[in-house]
Amino acid sequence: MKIGIDGSCWWNQRGFGRFTRELLRALLAAPDGHAFTVFVDHDPPPELVAAGATVVRVRSRRRVTEAATASGKRSLQDILAFTRATAAHPLDVFLFPAIYSWFPLPPGRRSVVTVHDAIAEAMPHLVFPDRRGRRLWQAKVRFALWQSTRVLTVSESAKRDIVQYLHVAATRIDVATEAAGGNFGPNRDARAMEQALRAMDLPPEARFLLYVGGIAPHKNLIGFLRGLRLALSTGDLSDLHFVVAGDPAGGGFHSCVDDVRRFVGTDASLRARVLFPGFVSDALLAALYPSALAVVMPAFSEGFGLPAIEALACGTPVLSSARGAVPEIVGDAGLLFQPDAPESIAAAIVRIATDAQLRTVLGRRALSRAAEFSWARAAALTLQSLQRAAKP
Repeated sequence: MKIGIDGSCWWNQRGFGRFTRELLRALLAAPDGHAFTVFVDHDPPPELVAAGATVVRVRSRRRVTEAATASGKRSLQDILAFTRATAAHPLDVFLFPAIYSWFPLPPGRRSVVTVHDAIAEAMPHLVFPDRRGRRLWQAKVRFALWQSTRVLTVSESAKRDIVQYLHVAATRIDVATEAAGGNFGPNRDARAMEQALRAMDLPPEARFLLYVGGIAPHKNLIGFLRGLRLALSTGDLSDLHFVVAGDPAGGGFHSCVDDVRRFVGTDASLRARVLFPGFVSDALLAALYPSALAVVMPAFSEGFGLPAIEALACGTPVLSSARGAVPEIVGDAGLLFQPDAPESIAAAIVRIATDAQLRTVLGRRALSRAAEFSWARAAALTLQSLQRAAKP
């Protein structure tokens, strides 16, 4: 097949940017005779060119990662630049790794659009800062789903939500789960771990819980902090810290970092233990994950939860909300809590922090569970979806 791919999310630092990069690498590593044409609005990534893809540079006034944000919008001129670029290439099928960067394809072009979750539809008040952003998002999603031949998503949980909130027939949806990158593993490099702790302003031998991701309302960080405050008041956890690793600006998406910081500032026990290092590079994360007691996923919903699978690949247990996709991904390698119940959150924190044997058992399960996910498998499932879509 001649497969076109929207590569404009390659430079995004959130989950769907990582999905785009890892999936494209895996697709190009085992092309099975397929020809790939990738459309980007930056200078072409050298690794795509080296892997044999045809890379088309689309000229636009603002790049997708700058314009397609919760409070911004892409100009019609920039959108149509992508449409015209794809029209110049004969393609059997087209893949959007994220609906976030969707643009109209020429009439009759068959396509697969990836919808990572339906969180914006299930809880719009937690995702959009204003009604304008919500309306623009709704219009884009409506047109993208209308034009697409098939829909790809990343978990069975996300598929159910897409059926419920976006009213897409289940028979039109394919699932290709994500995986951890090859840089995440259980290797415990003492020097790297020490440097990572120092970069986080953590004392040597510190015990900490780690959150990685956007600081947005639906991530439920204030809810988790309520549980942490309760845990600190009921157990001997005087050495426990909580590291919140994420871009405080939100990467163009709705951020509630000021609310979270204010909440921390109201409690002396939290002020002494909650750290905000900002955006953390993959190199530091690879050392932080295996250093943590557990990785925390407190969101009201996740489409997949990449930090969870990255933690599992490092042999680190996960403390997760019982809602959304993360329980499906983690399986028996973590502890679940109710995201809106501080007592439930506190119980999970106390248990993971005080039971060393439990952490050992969960760590072994984590490595086993992570081995069930791979980007090669994600690429194979994506190709199956593209083949279904390409059939007349």
